Amino acid sequence: MAKYRAIPDGYMTVGEAAKKMGLTVRTLQFYDKEGLLSPSAESEGGRRLYTDKDLVMLHQIVSLKSLGFSLDDIKRCLIALETPADVANALTKQADGLREKIERLTDSLNAIEQLKAEVLQMQTVNFKKYADIIVNLQMKNDSYYLIKLFDDETLDHIRDRFDRESGLDFMDRFNRLSDEIIELQKGGVSPESEKCQRIVKEYWGLIMEFTDGDMSMLPKLMEIGNIDTAANAWEERQKIVNDYLEPALQVYFSRLGENPFEEVGR
Repeated sequence: MAKYRAIPDGYMTVGEAAKKMGLTVRTLQFYDKEGLLSPSAESEGGRRLYTDKDLVMLHQIVSLKSLGFSLDDIKRCLIALETPADVANALTKQADGLREKIERLTDSLNAIEQLKAEVLQMQTVNFKKYADIIVNLQMKNDSYYLIKLFDDETLDHIRDRFDRESGLDFMDRFNRLSDEIIELQKGGVSPESEKCQRIVKEYWGLIMEFTDGDMSMLPKLMEIGNIDTAANAWEERQKIVNDYLEPALQVYFSRLGENPFEEVGR
């Protein structure tokens, strides 16, 4: 570290550096002590002297710290600023970190707004449902809002029946099959066709998997799935599926010689 009798041009005291960066002198002293940023020079009187280059390094530290990096992580992430490429690389790393933080914060903000909307629609305080909605929002399950329609008994069944991994897998298969059904509907494929009946069989298998064979759950699922007027894109899509499936399921059950929906209703 160079030493000077007086403060030369291009150098600043710790107080001046702290003021420029909007930090406290104690913060710069702490970073110096921890080996994050040592001043470039020192006066004969022992005053620590900083340069503009030090301020750019300090900006790296402050930015990384705001992104949640620990001091040890910051030490490993700091890039020496000797060439334009070094400076550009340091700024790129900071920009990437900020984008990641913005993305996380945006996701959190959206989840908060979506949960708030569900809470207001429920009109009751039910923290178990709130927790389920949060989990499904984190899973990016577009049908998260259906949770408020389930009664506690059905939700308990879902919690016991599926964990995060199996729940995601089930929704993936359900959505894939729904896409196939919509394609059949668009193509004008007859409900009696072999292709349609194959998909109907697979769809009914998903219902049985969801209920674990408990036929008493069918009326509840029918009530939730009964969509007169679609209120959003998911319901609009599901209404198309339901309208196409209704006659196809009748054909399927007729061929089986039994109709579980009619049996449950007796």
